[in-house]
Amino acid sequence: MRDVATMAGVGIATVSRVVNGKPVTPDLAERVTRAAESLGYRQDLTASSLRRADRRTSTLGLVLEDAANPFSAALHRAVEDAAAERGMLLLAGSTDEDPARERDLLRTFTARRVDGLIVVPTGRNDADLDAARRAGTPVVCVDRRTSASEVDTVTVDNRGGVRAAVRTLYDAGHRRIAFLGDLRSIWTAEERYAGFVEGLAGVGCVLHPSLVRRGLHGVEAAQVAARELLAFAHAPTAFVSGQNLLTVGARRALQELGLQHRVALIGFGDLPLADLLEPGLSVIAQDHDVIGREAAGLLFERLGGEAGPARHRVLSTRYLARGSGELSAPED
Repeated sequence: MRDVATMAGVGIATVSRVVNGKPVTPDLAERVTRAAESLGYRQDLTASSLRRADRRTSTLGLVLEDAANPFSAALHRAVEDAAAERGMLLLAGSTDEDPARERDLLRTFTARRVDGLIVVPTGRNDADLDAARRAGTPVVCVDRRTSASEVDTVTVDNRGGVRAAVRTLYDAGHRRIAFLGDLRSIWTAEERYAGFVEGLAGVGCVLHPSLVRRGLHGVEAAQVAARELLAFAHAPTAFVSGQNLLTVGARRALQELGLQHRVALIGFGDLPLADLLEPGLSVIAQDHDVIGREAAGLLFERLGGEAGPARHRVLSTRYLARGSGELSAPED
């Protein structure tokens, strides 16, 4: 900074004002900017944050389940856009449902003094979420509930979305409806299965335990499970999948067996190009942009001084009928 001041013929205080975006005359701003560019000067943001009275770093931490998953990627972008509008940088990492990895990310982000955290929790590190909040870092959980106290949460109506999907299949004549669910430790997996059970009860349809596969994780596990179910003498005529990658596995199994036009499928969570399949993939869709912006909004309110009790925002889902969920049950 001293070299920039010397080249520009100004004092260090003037350089500081320019690099921190404070008002100076256009002539001074231009001279300082030219000198900084000529010398390759870059502001030390860490040092700047330490000099600020509020010790803010203008960074946020985002803890995702898997950044490669389409849902996580879309959520990441929504939060990133909201942060950018506030002039904030977003740091992100994936847990892969590993509580140890989640703990490391939470501790790393807080050690780097992020101003706030948005977390898709594994459900097994609530004490670490509480610790971050007590240390002064606001936390908002997204997609899943947590038992951590005084932590704001944004989720969707998981049960309602699945109940509506079951009704759609029942109205199309299906009575042997199978369910594919994610790991039982995941809050959304439990909620979506509960919605499946409630949906069957609501239409007076029998729950066949043999047609339920839970504790699945990833495309291959769902593909194997769906293939096994379809080999039954009384195979399911329809599937409800509780997670987008499980939906991919189910669809692969159907296509391997040439059943994609005979066995109905409704998945939770949209997927890229799902509308280009034949038949198109019917899904219970979530609005990633609204979810991400709602979570960011709650976090910014906390950073702005909001001190009320923990808030839980529940957003609606919407059903996208593309063909696979509208297939009628075959006659026995």
